[in-house]
Amino acid sequence: MTVMMILQLCVVLLALYVGSRYGSLALGAISGIGLAVLVFGFGLKPGSPPTDVIYIIIAAVTCAGILQASGGMDWLIQLAERLLRRHPNAITFLAPLCTFFLTVLVGTGHVVYTLMPIIVDIAIKKGIRPERPCAVASVASQVGITCSPIAAAVVAFVTISNANGFDITIPGLLMVSIPACLCGLIAAAFCSYRRGLDLDKDPEFQAKLKDPEQYHYIYGDSATLLDKEIPASAKHAVYIFLGALAVIVAFAAFPDLLPEYSSVRAIKDAQDIVFGTGEVVTAKDIAKTGIAIEGFTEQHMVGIKMNLVIQIVMISAAALMIIFCKAQPKKAVSGAVWQSGMVAVVAIYGIAWLADTYFSNYMDQMKLMLSDIVARYNWSIALVFFLVSVLINSQGAVVVSMLPMAYSLGIPGEVLLGVLPSVYGYFFIPNYPSDIATVNFDRTGTTVIGKYLLNHSFMMPGLVCISVSTVVCYLLTMIIW
Repeated sequence: MTVMMILQLCVVLLALYVGSRYGSLALGAISGIGLAVLVFGFGLKPGSPPTDVIYIIIAAVTCAGILQASGGMDWLIQLAERLLRRHPNAITFLAPLCTFFLTVLVGTGHVVYTLMPIIVDIAIKKGIRPERPCAVASVASQVGITCSPIAAAVVAFVTISNANGFDITIPGLLMVSIPACLCGLIAAAFCSYRRGLDLDKDPEFQAKLKDPEQYHYIYGDSATLLDKEIPASAKHAVYIFLGALAVIVAFAAFPDLLPEYSSVRAIKDAQDIVFGTGEVVTAKDIAKTGIAIEGFTEQHMVGIKMNLVIQIVMISAAALMIIFCKAQPKKAVSGAVWQSGMVAVVAIYGIAWLADTYFSNYMDQMKLMLSDIVARYNWSIALVFFLVSVLINSQGAVVVSMLPMAYSLGIPGEVLLGVLPSVYGYFFIPNYPSDIATVNFDRTGTTVIGKYLLNHSFMMPGLVCISVSTVVCYLLTMIIW
């Protein structure tokens, strides 16, 4: 690794670090500064922004935002709350399952903001230390991203894998990621079940209760959505949303159902074609125009790609909810789901473009440095995914920026699928919005960011969950493939 490579890598890491300190849109925007330094300062060839993934996120987030605006999200939260209040003693296990499946359904972990106050309220009323269900539930809300058919990380993995010769579908991916992540969550919940002191035995908590204001703050208000009347239109919006997911999964499982269209492909890629005007082009260039030339190109039928299917279905579902379910677009734009999704778009846009610019310019050197290690220990790429996730706070961005490099190193697609859960590592440094919000929602103060930053409430459940999930996912993939 040359001095120039190290210096440019420092630029990349510095941009990611500074962006993560500012948070929100800054992560993608400050990545643009790093990109400018690499391109204009060091003269590197610009990489390619991940447009396909960005379009899918926009479509999915628009649909989920419209669902929230219709009131459908409140109904889903209400159903989860009924389950939790019916079985309060099992909240340490049920809370993460609720946040997990909500994320699987809507493709974003930011739905946790509505459910977390309810989890805290149930735990307090039952005398259960809120840290136990809250920390693992926050982790679960992010783990569900690699199990959602409309999440950017899942779609990007399938799209990039297919382009690199690993024929995997969205249902095939979910077939291993969902059971693996559920195993990890159950393991984390077991480790959290007796974590810390019970509230009635915690001296710090009992000292707080002696203050009347603190007592009222902790026990005075109840967070609930059970008293909110859900209109029929909101329920219809949920049915439309679930129907859209079913259509996407069906098309992914049975690609023969997809419509086909005629296309032109080159049959003599390397041969130049000289026209009467003196213009010289290749057969491949001609194929891109869609014009068939006998002897150089041929007509063939191709199916529509899944990334386009997802976009069409999600946008159509959003339109149906607007027309038939009284969903207000202005309300969707101001909602937490749509706003957080757009932040993710900017983050992935900047981060992935920055990473692709660096790695695409040094791919040969990277292969030379890492080929021996990767050849012996294919699974070690999981550590790379995890560490990158710690830096950039986005599973979709990790997949988009690192997966092409992993394939170029010769790592089989089966191995990469097996380590997919490792793309979630941003619980390690507790600066992610859902973790910070969880700390603020816990009125007892048991869910904490420790004095030394890394000794926080999310570290143990996060490490247990991701370790177990990755091992189980790897084993399942090896058995199936």
